[in-house]
Amino acid sequence: MILGHLFGIYAHPKQEWRTIDKEHEGVTKSLSHILIIAFLPPLFAFISSVFIGWKIGVGQPIYLTQTSALSMSIAMYFALVVGVFALAYLSYWMSHTFGSTPTYTQALELAAYTATPLFMISIAALYPHIWFLMIAGLLGIAYSVYLLYTGVPILMHIPEERGFIYSSSIVTCGLVLLVSILAGSVILWEYGLGPQFSH
Repeated sequence: MILGHLFGIYAHPKQEWRTIDKEHEGVTKSLSHILIIAFLPPLFAFISSVFIGWKIGVGQPIYLTQTSALSMSIAMYFALVVGVFALAYLSYWMSHTFGSTPTYTQALELAAYTATPLFMISIAALYPHIWFLMIAGLLGIAYSVYLLYTGVPILMHIPEERGFIYSSSIVTCGLVLLVSILAGSVILWEYGLGPQFSH
């Protein structure tokens, strides 16, 4: 069932990871989950940047044009989806180093459900104040990292000691991916694809 594990990863994460490990619903279900959940950050970012306005400091709210916000939201959506797949591939690629032999489906499930809290916390963009978004973002990241550390030993079938090091390696790869996405955004802005503000 699409999004079927959503409640469980918040209410009882370890038990839900065991359920995911038993069922292994396949690439199609994981892909469906990613495509739906990854839609949330671009949607909330579009609404806040066009209709609510971003509040930075004591000045007036900053708005984007609908065209600019839409193009940036579409780019964000594809970047998030590709990012999850890249993280899954890196998890799969590193697994043999830590004595694990997962399928790519297991690695994709790990990446998909780990990224879920980070994507869902994007609802905070509907109150677009920098300090509030920073706190919400940190909470989302913290819970995603917690899910990763609890999920790796269960889903990848390795002892918790090795799972800790494996999880730390995945976190490092995730940070590298994030920096790569941000660097790509800056490069695109340099070529005139940056935000256009409405007056």
